[in-house]
Amino acid sequence: MKTAPMLSSAFLHPAGQTLPEPLLALRRERAGRLVDMPLPTRKTENWKYSSRHLKLADDMAISLPVGGKTGHSLAVPGYKVVFVNGVMIPEASEFPDFDGLSIRSFNDLPEEDAGKLADRLGSTLDPKQVQFAHLNGARFEDGLLIQLKPGAVLDQPLFVIHETVGDASGSAYPRVFVDAGANSQMTLVEEYISDGDAPVLVDTVTEFNLADGANLTSIRLNMEGENVQHIGATGVVQQRNSRFESHCVGFGGPLRRHDLQVRLEGEGAETKLNGVVVTQGKQHYDNHTSIDHVAAHCNSEETYRNIAADESHAVFNGRIHIHQDAQQSNADMNNKNLLLSSKAEIDTKPELEIYADDVKCAHGATIGQLDRIALFYLVSRGIGRRQANVLLTMAFINELVEQIPVEAVRETAQTRLNEFFEQTFIEEN
Repeated sequence: MKTAPMLSSAFLHPAGQTLPEPLLALRRERAGRLVDMPLPTRKTENWKYSSRHLKLADDMAISLPVGGKTGHSLAVPGYKVVFVNGVMIPEASEFPDFDGLSIRSFNDLPEEDAGKLADRLGSTLDPKQVQFAHLNGARFEDGLLIQLKPGAVLDQPLFVIHETVGDASGSAYPRVFVDAGANSQMTLVEEYISDGDAPVLVDTVTEFNLADGANLTSIRLNMEGENVQHIGATGVVQQRNSRFESHCVGFGGPLRRHDLQVRLEGEGAETKLNGVVVTQGKQHYDNHTSIDHVAAHCNSEETYRNIAADESHAVFNGRIHIHQDAQQSNADMNNKNLLLSSKAEIDTKPELEIYADDVKCAHGATIGQLDRIALFYLVSRGIGRRQANVLLTMAFINELVEQIPVEAVRETAQTRLNEFFEQTFIEEN
């Protein structure tokens, strides 16, 4: 009988020791959980379509050094915090001068605050579904703690730039924890970029805790290069009357994986999840989302759209769980997918699990190709075939792109999408 491959012990030895002792103790505890951890295979349900793309060589276990680019050239219309290979670079960052907001590196936390944080790290995630969040917990060398005081409203978006410099093979483990006080409000933009050609692993975890009435918008833009395997997890816990809005835009790579888990624990909480993914060549992107309606009178709305070209592969698995006490819940999930090639593949699996009887829930998924009649109509009106393909494809995702509330992010996404179209559609004479 063939045994499952195990995580190499090389990944259990973090290099950095500058964290406060409570966080070092947490890291040792998480490393203990990884001993003899089997790697996902095709028989692992939530990795069924992605396990074959996971390539963890021992040289990837080495923590990438801090150095190289520092993000000085990254101009953003707001505040920014720059991380290089998972470690914050203060001199490249621009912190807001705002009494209602605290932004601190994990490495700079006093021991008492580090102890409180250690008790909460990982609390928003289901450990059975996000195996690699444990690896992040065992290997992170720094992180970002964002705390909004009750009633605080940040006037501009806060950009967190995660830059991976892969001049040699290795790995990085970015970590962010956001604590939003009652009736506070902010927009957080996470951008993942890379430089270098060596094969690297980026394993990220971001967590959000929303107190009563908090309003938080999260924008996640993944633009890393073809040398980067990216595995990310985002956990969200919401209390009474809070609102969480997520916009994820992802461009494919050798392996892209994002788990987004939202738990509605307070009555009247609302969440909205939007996602756009494009893949080409032999790229792969896998989105797994989960929304748990724990309390009554909560609303959730989810819309994800995938486009796959060439021989690429996109995956969407969305789950909505209505708990027994979550009466009068409203939940809607929609996933639409567009294949631009007969060799491309998209797998979609919407799930509804309902244990309450007074709810309104709906889910749907479609997979199709560009409408040949619409394409013929545009070409017959003098539009070039390539431009007609671009117009129809952009129309498929533009509704979600236009909803991104930060103009600079919309423009960045549009630029990358135009590059995608340039490579995917060839002008026919």
